[in-house]
Amino acid sequence: MDFRQLGRSGVMVSPLCLGTMNFGGPTEEAESIKIVDRAIDGGINFIDTADVYNRGVSEQIVGKALKANGQRDNIVLATKVYSPMGPGPNERGGSRYHVIRSCEDSLRRLQVDHIDLYQLHRPDFNIPQDETLRAFDDLVRSGKVRYIGSTTHPAWAVMEALAISEKYHLNRYVSEQPPYNLLDRRVENELLPLCERYQLGVIPWSPVAGGILTGRYTPDLLKPSGSRADRWGARFETRVTSRGLEVALEVARMADERSMSTTQLALLWTKDQPQVTAPIYGPRTLEHLEDALPVLDMSLADEDRHLFDALVPPGNAVADFHDSNNWMKSRVVPRLNPS
Repeated sequence: MDFRQLGRSGVMVSPLCLGTMNFGGPTEEAESIKIVDRAIDGGINFIDTADVYNRGVSEQIVGKALKANGQRDNIVLATKVYSPMGPGPNERGGSRYHVIRSCEDSLRRLQVDHIDLYQLHRPDFNIPQDETLRAFDDLVRSGKVRYIGSTTHPAWAVMEALAISEKYHLNRYVSEQPPYNLLDRRVENELLPLCERYQLGVIPWSPVAGGILTGRYTPDLLKPSGSRADRWGARFETRVTSRGLEVALEVARMADERSMSTTQLALLWTKDQPQVTAPIYGPRTLEHLEDALPVLDMSLADEDRHLFDALVPPGNAVADFHDSNNWMKSRVVPRLNPS
């Protein structure tokens, strides 16, 4: 397995990142800890969580797991700030007030003295970016954070953040975490070229399209039991499209020809796209993780790339994985109604 450099930082990370959004619900604590241990044993040294995942429970479980297995110093630990953590007006967003307070809360839940990668979970258009970046910079200078990054930002906002950091001599983002999979390739138009030009690491979320590219969904079964469509309802509706299901079926056929699981091939495609550092794979079960681990040592064949491009051309989308932000204007239609 070849480790990859996280942006222009000196940190080396595994080509897959363990996502922990399921920890604490639907994945119970005991199973979650087993997943952390197995991921590390399998070669993953990069773990991503967020304060908002199950209202802090995910961070608590990750912290408990790392304390028990003694592997904290061997892990690049990432978490995020922005989403509402309570009803108060200052318990959300990118304000200095919220960022500093949330960092302290995350450190306590994770049972660590520093966070390796602290990320702004979404852009906050209500305040100037320099306020957030100055708060991040202070956290880095105090030793509580090593590096900072953004998540699900438009390219222009990332560029603005880099310019502000340069102007005021602040620590700059080393990474961006966008939604990116074969069904939604829109980040290839502006964001990925920006990341290449300014040496930002790319840590895609939903690399297997929330399970759509695993073959779990079919036109006759749009809400598989325990799936995100089943748990999230209408929130997942824009992601399950007729064309997306057709693409998933073709990926399954291609995977079978290559003696791979559909999950492996879909994850491999994202992992080996240009500019990608490490896709975030969030298993719900230990079995899901076991299926994904072999991808660490796989490489996408160059002669296969045009086959994927024929299914979804570069820069295009057949499902909407930007539906969780409020800045993307283009939407993907038509969509199915999984009712």
